[in-house]
Parts: sequence; C-alpha cells; structure tokens
Amino acid sequence: MGYTVAFVRGINVGGKRRLPMQALREVLTADGLAPVRTHLQSGNVVVPTPPDGDLALLETRLERVVAGAFALDVAVLCRSADELGEIAGRHPQLVTEPDLKNLHVVFLRAEPDPELVAQLDPDRSPPDQFAVIGREVYLHYPGGAARTKLSGAYFERVLDATATARNLNTVTRLQQMTGQD
Repeated sequence: MGYTVAFVRGINVGGKRRLPMQALREVLTADGLAPVRTHLQSGNVVVPTPPDGDLALLETRLERVVAGAFALDVAVLCRSADELGEIAGRHPQLVTEPDLKNLHVVFLRAEPDPELVAQLDPDRSPPDQFAVIGREVYLHYPGGAARTKLSGAYFERVLDATATARNLNTVTRLQQMTGQD
C-alpha cells in the first residue's frame, strides 16, 4: 500500500481555526482512510493513496470531510510519497544550508502560469531567496521565517494559487512517515 501526504492549509496557526489532530484522525478513519497518521499540530496527514491514484479527488474528499465534521472551509493539498521524496531532495539551497529549519517549501495546487511567476519580486525580502519549480516554491530564510515578506499569502496572491508552506524538516519527516525513505 502506498501513502500520500495531505497538507491541510491554515489550521492551528495563531489560535485560529482549531482542528485537533486526534479528532481529524478519527474522522478520516471513519471515512475509510485508515491507517491515518499525523505529524505536529499543523495539518500534516499521511493517508493511504487511493487505488486509482487520483490525488485531486482525494483533496476534494478530504476538504469535504473536514468541512462536514468540523465546519471548516479549508484547502487540502496532496503529494504522493514519491513526489514528496523528490521535493525534499531537490531543494535548491539544500547544498549550502545545513540548517533545514531555514529551508521551506510552498506547495501549490497547480503549476503556476510562467507570466505570473515572472511577476514575483526576487528582492522583496533580502536576504531571503526563492525558486519556483513545478508546483512548489522553494524558500531559503537565512535569518529565519518570522520576519520574511516571502509568505505563503504573498505567493498565493501573486501566483493566483492555493498554497500552504512547510519547513524542510517537516517535509522530510512526512516523507519518512510514508515509508519511502
């Protein structure tokens, strides 16, 4: 059985949109998605990959289940175990930054329009850096993520995309949880 990682966007951040992970595991298990595992309290969920491999349909299903059980309108973005392994290993700054907490990935629902990518400002938040590769934006925050202007909201707005961000430590741990390390 293969596994998929689902990133539930915008929950348990700043005391808003509370979604207890134990309750989420129980609801998803009752919906037939067992075994369900979570990591941290920020909406990182590992579920079995559907037999047809349709991750877009899985995203819709998870959004529907969360909305029905918790009255939360949230986006869910999914990546297969193989995709997550590729993402974790290809971070452009991985070779120069030993501290994975300074490396982040913004997951996008779809690959952005190149014309919109060209509108991103590389000098928006020095010394922070980013690179858009496929459906991901790879970020390097040498001074940490707290003060950056390269937020998930910025990328959502400029790229006209649904997005959610995780640090590379979390991405790597989730990839390990899929059994594909």
